[in-house]
Amino acid sequence: MGVLKFTLVICALAGLWQPLSWTSLLKRATYKAYAVFLVSSLHAFLMSQCVHIALNVDNSDEFTDALYMMLTVFVAGYKQIYMWIDRENMKTLINVFVEKPFAPYETHELMIQEKFEKSIRNNTTRYLIIVTMSVMSIISTSVLMDFTKQRLTYKAWVPFNYSSFALYNLVYFHQLIAMSTSGIVNVACESLIFGLLLHICGQIEILEHRLTKITHCKNIVRDCVEHHNCIFEYAYTVNNTFAKIIGIQFAVSMLVVCSNLYRIAMATNYLSFVPLLMYTSAILVQIFIYCWFGNEVKLKSLYLMNSIYEMNWLALDNGDRKALLLFMRRSMNPIEFNSAYIITMNLDSFVIVSISQ
Repeated sequence: MGVLKFTLVICALAGLWQPLSWTSLLKRATYKAYAVFLVSSLHAFLMSQCVHIALNVDNSDEFTDALYMMLTVFVAGYKQIYMWIDRENMKTLINVFVEKPFAPYETHELMIQEKFEKSIRNNTTRYLIIVTMSVMSIISTSVLMDFTKQRLTYKAWVPFNYSSFALYNLVYFHQLIAMSTSGIVNVACESLIFGLLLHICGQIEILEHRLTKITHCKNIVRDCVEHHNCIFEYAYTVNNTFAKIIGIQFAVSMLVVCSNLYRIAMATNYLSFVPLLMYTSAILVQIFIYCWFGNEVKLKSLYLMNSIYEMNWLALDNGDRKALLLFMRRSMNPIEFNSAYIITMNLDSFVIVSISQ
């Protein structure tokens, strides 16, 4: 079974992950050209918006209109660059699930891994649908309100006169491509992060299953302790790897939500209200994803202590009992993820962030 197989397909579509099966020179060159096109489109759009804000914006309403998409594109561009620079480390994080002690040893453990893989695939699909609906609502509204009047979807600085129909189409569709790219990049990055978090939950469940064999296999305690330590070390590595992305995403999402709520309050017609509402919902889902799955890891790591407590202690010798007592003491400290060591990723944080808007 391929770990994070569906997630990596989304990453490939976003230009973040070259398919491992594309080993020929032609396929590698084709994919790199595709990735360069997406990266350059996104960053050219970001640059045009930054220059527009610096040169043309002179009041708070125009600043708010330009800010929300510029920040979203900025984060997506940052994720693109970060994922490409740290690609080898990402490979290592994924490949550990086919190596000891994380690799499933038997059919039941393989079923546990498959269960969490299915959950990752289902949640990625749901998130992709939400983002796609948001992107399609923006495109539909833009075609109805802007394209027919030869206006751009987003105000931006363009270094040439695009009044001719051909040049206008070039700039107009470039903006839509960049906006759509930012959406798929966010889906790819978020699904990769929560996919790794869910697989950590899966490893804890596999560890619980291995602990049930302790009465039949006396030498398994040491292996379980080592597995537990590896899970903690792996979670720490994942947190460190994505802490900057999560921290920037939290900060930008809060600014974008505030900006969008102001624009929703100022909306004068239904066509502009709907895409703003859809877009704001997608941003809130981004924050919720980190908090929900970070909370799931915390609860799962705490529940391990209960699983140890419910074991048949009378069938164990003193050495195993002492080892399990230390095991339980370690389990009292849950695995917690945070965004740049500032905001802990749990449901309480999501409620606080949502209320603060």
